[in-house]
Amino acid sequence: MRQPQFGASPEGERLARIEKSPNYKNGQFHNQIEKPTISEGYTIAGEIYSTLFKHHPRTSPVDSIPSVKTNLFNIPLDSNVLVWFGHSSCFIQLDGKRILIDPVFSERASPLPWGPKAYPGSDIYTAADIPPIDYLIISHDHYDHLDYQTVVAIKDKVKHVICGLGVGAHFEYWGYPAEKLIEKDWNEQVNVGANYTIYTAPTHHESGRGLRSAKTLWMSYIIQSPSMKIYYSGDGGYDHHYAATGKKFGPIDLAIIENGQYDKAWRSVHNLPEDVLQAAKDLKAKRILPVHNSKFTLGKHPWDEPLIKISALAKANNIPLASPMIGEVVHLNNRQQPFKQWWLGVK
Repeated sequence: MRQPQFGASPEGERLARIEKSPNYKNGQFHNQIEKPTISEGYTIAGEIYSTLFKHHPRTSPVDSIPSVKTNLFNIPLDSNVLVWFGHSSCFIQLDGKRILIDPVFSERASPLPWGPKAYPGSDIYTAADIPPIDYLIISHDHYDHLDYQTVVAIKDKVKHVICGLGVGAHFEYWGYPAEKLIEKDWNEQVNVGANYTIYTAPTHHESGRGLRSAKTLWMSYIIQSPSMKIYYSGDGGYDHHYAATGKKFGPIDLAIIENGQYDKAWRSVHNLPEDVLQAAKDLKAKRILPVHNSKFTLGKHPWDEPLIKISALAKANNIPLASPMIGEVVHLNNRQQPFKQWWLGVK
C-alpha cells in the first residue's frame, strides 16, 4: 500500500475543503440518491462465486482488436476532432483546445501485475503519442480511469488538470505542481476561454484506491465550447442526474457515455446498454459515443455485447452512433459520419 501507484489521501487544506462539501459526510462522499452497490436479489458472496467459479464465455477477444494509428501531432489545431484509445480514454481537439480524458496507456488496469490486461490491438498508443494538453480531465480515481504510469509520463505535457475534490492529492504525490490542479465539487465550472467553459456534474458511482473508499469525488463533465456541447458521463449507473443535466445543458451535441463492464448485479454504478439509450434521451443527445469497452475485461458479459446492443438500440431509436475503431478520427462537426461495425467477425 506504500507503493506510489496507490496515491495519497487528502489532508490539510485539501481535506478541510472536502469537509465543507455538501456531498461529504461522516468521512465519505455520497451519491445524491443513496442506493446499494449490489442490486436487490444479488449478494457480494454470490457475485464473487460467479466470477471465480462459473463459466462466462467470450469475455475477452481471441483476435486482435482492429485499430488505426492516427498521428495526433499532425491534426491541425483548428480541426474539431475526437480520437478514442479504448475503454474511456479520449483525446478531444475542440475550438483550439486540446483535452485528454481519463488516459490509461498501461498494460493493466490495476496496480497489481495480475490485474485486467489490455486486449491485443487496444494498446497501440503510449504517452509518447500525446501532444501538449491544455486540460487533462479525470472522472474519478479508479485504476481504469486514473493510471499512475500514464499521468506521470505525460506530466510535462499537461498545462492543467481538472478533477473531483480530493483527486489532486494523488497528482501532488506524483509530482504535479499544485498550480496545475483544479479540483471541483459537483455543479461548478472552469472557464477555459472566451465563451468556453467546462462544467462539473454528478454521476452515481464511487471511488477509491487501495483500502480507501469514497474519499475523493467522482464526476461527469460538460464541455461547452463556442461551437458545441460535449458530455462525458464518467462511470455511473442510471439515475436522475442525466435528466437534470439535459434540462440544464441540453441538447448535447455528443454524449460520451460508459457502456461496458456492466452487470445487472451492479446496475446502480454501471449503465446497462438500455440505460445508455435512456441517458442519451434524457440528455437530448444528438449523437452517442459509447465507451468503457473494448480494452479491459472487468465484467462477465461477452466483450462485444455492449457494442452490439447499443448499436441496435441507437438504430431503432434513430440516434446517430459514433463507433470508431481505436485511433480512428471522429469529426465532431459531422454527425452523419459513417462508421463500420468493426467488432463484427472479431472472435
